[in-house]
Formats: sequence, structure tokens, C-alpha cells
Amino acid sequence: MNDLNDIFKLLNDSNFGFAVRENDYLFPMIESLHVLSDVIVFGSIAMVDLHLLGLTFRRSNFSKVSTELLPFTWVAFFFAFITGVALFISNAVNYSANTFFQAKMFLLVLAGINMLVFQHLISEDHHRWSQQSQIPNSARLAGLISLTVWLGVVLCGRWIGFTIEPVLAN
Repeated sequence: MNDLNDIFKLLNDSNFGFAVRENDYLFPMIESLHVLSDVIVFGSIAMVDLHLLGLTFRRSNFSKVSTELLPFTWVAFFFAFITGVALFISNAVNYSANTFFQAKMFLLVLAGINMLVFQHLISEDHHRWSQQSQIPNSARLAGLISLTVWLGVVLCGRWIGFTIEPVLAN
């Protein structure tokens, strides 16, 4: 584990980490883009999940809803990932030790596993789900798990800012 801490320290002390951390505008700008990206990721996923649960887009089939929303999800996820990495590098040592950051990373892995299970096992016949009553219970459960896990990602992400130790200039 010491090697991993050495990597975090190296990232933390890098020119990029220092620049993001010490610039009056760079960190807030990156953080704002990260939050905006997170909102789009969560919002678009929530709409698909709520559809699976029968709470939204009741007159649309799953294929139409997911085809229209998921491109926004992936573009926003890309920006959330890039900005999240930049934020992490700015304070890697403290983020890596933060319980809420660790929980957020764990929940992101769970969200990915849920998505893979849904994509490769549950939704193989999604083109047959033309009516809300045809969405199988396994898909509804995947939607509920997804919604719950992503809500946890958002909440943990928000708590990071209140629990992280600041890095003082060297």
C-alpha cells in the first residue's frame, strides 16, 4: 500500500496538482464543470431508471428513451471523469484517504457492474419492451439499484467537500 501512497504523493506534488490547487480560478472552474457533468450524468441516468420503474415516459418504449438519453450520459461522464481526475490530482493524498471519496469510488464501481449486468444479461431483449407492462422485474430491479447507487455517488461526492483536509501551500 505504501507504493500507492507514493503515487498519490507524486500526483499531489506534480506541477499540474500544484497549479490546480493554487490557482484562484482553476480549481473552482474545474469543480464547476465536474458538478455540471455530474448533474447531467445523474439526471439522464435517473430518467432512464425512473422509466424502468414505470414512473416516467410511460408512453415511450425503453429503446427510444435510452437511445435519446444515453449519449448525453456518456459525453457528460467523459467530462466528469476528466475533471474528477484533475480535482483528485490537486489533493491526491487527502482525497485517497477520505472515507466519502473511497465510498464514491466504490459506488462508481457498483454502478458500472450494475450497468454491465443490465446491458449484457437483462436488456438483451429490450426491443420487445414496447409497453411499460412488458419491462421485466429484473430490469426494474436494475433500475432501482442504479438509481440508489447513483444517488449515493452524488451524496458522497457532495460530502467530500465538507470532510477533506485542505492542502497548505509548500
